[in-house]
Amino acid sequence: MSTHIVSSYDTELENLRRSISEMGGIAEKMMTDSGNALVRRDVTLAQSVIGADKRLDAIQHEVEERAILLIAKRQPLAIDLRETISAIRVSNDLERIGDLSKNVAKRVVAIAEQIQPQKIVIAVQHMGDLVQEQLKDVLDAYASQDIKAALDVWERDDAIDALYNSLFRELLTYMMEDPRNISFCTHLLFCAKNIERIGDHTTNIAETIHYLVTGTNELAEGDRPKNDASNYATVTIPASA
Repeated sequence: MSTHIVSSYDTELENLRRSISEMGGIAEKMMTDSGNALVRRDVTLAQSVIGADKRLDAIQHEVEERAILLIAKRQPLAIDLRETISAIRVSNDLERIGDLSKNVAKRVVAIAEQIQPQKIVIAVQHMGDLVQEQLKDVLDAYASQDIKAALDVWERDDAIDALYNSLFRELLTYMMEDPRNISFCTHLLFCAKNIERIGDHTTNIAETIHYLVTGTNELAEGDRPKNDASNYATVTIPASA
């Protein structure tokens, strides 16, 4: 009976791992596709991203329900308990990454017919590529329980915030130079912010990896790198003529 219980519990944990892996694959694809849709003005691709979010939400609910049931039935301890809790945490972050990718896709639909300064779109794409790399690396780190790789992702978020701040200022400059740019640049600004927030969720996952392996939440000394000053900017944008 004891062997059966342990084997059954291992199977339940493995099912959670597979679900997280599936969520990670969907979230990565949603982010990649939303970025490509933005650059190509591809409304069809954007719509596919919006539709994919339902599957991601469904798996997240399944993971949460199975993890809670597992805790109630098995009353796991130590690493087993941490792995179950970590699955809930990571699934929540991946679900939010899907939401943020969907938000970008919705903006693509809204601005598809507008004139787009391609230089700025490429800058947003560049930031998206960096965050996409963070997401891939942190999912690999989660699968291998690699604390060093998780710390690397955590530290790279500082550069993403700096890039977002630079892009934020550039978009505001475009808006102030010509009121006709306001609508498009506002949508693009929201796209950039959603991408920056995806980066934040990758650092959440990095912190969860550290908790999973060590049982503590302190990934590194001091606070998480955070250079996003855009929330404090005060800028007057001219009214449209």
